Amino acid sequence: MTAWLLRALALGGLAVVLRVLLGFAMGFIPTYGIWLRLLCLVILIGAAVAWGLNDGRADRRKHANPEHGADLTILWLQAGVLGGILCGLVSWVLDFVPGVDLGDAGLLFEATAASAFIVLLIFVPALIGVGVGRRLAKRDRKRSANTDVLSPAGSAA
Repeated sequence: MTAWLLRALALGGLAVVLRVLLGFAMGFIPTYGIWLRLLCLVILIGAAVAWGLNDGRADRRKHANPEHGADLTILWLQAGVLGGILCGLVSWVLDFVPGVDLGDAGLLFEATAASAFIVLLIFVPALIGVGVGRRLAKRDRKRSANTDVLSPAGSAA
């Protein structure tokens, strides 16, 4: 399974699960709707940032020269687009299941606006995570290089 497909299925699936859980929770405790929506957003954005951070750190460790690093922008764009479209279509299908309330949105809305929102919720935070991860890996590399220079093995103090 390619890297972007795994990310798309995992984060798109997470978005569907969060939407279903939010639908159930809104039926039981509707007065906390704003906090439940915010919690779902934080979970999805946090997952995308964490995965992007991991990708950025791993890429910078593998390729010290930024010119030779992997193109994580396209990887995350593909993951975001597929994850968003799958989330919209699966949510539309799940809305027909009795007892699952996802807002009664039509296919056109789910395939366009809702999908685009999920694409942005996956793509933008993941790229922020990639950038931070690359910067952290670069800082760790400089720190280890400075430690090696400052403490020679055979010096007597």
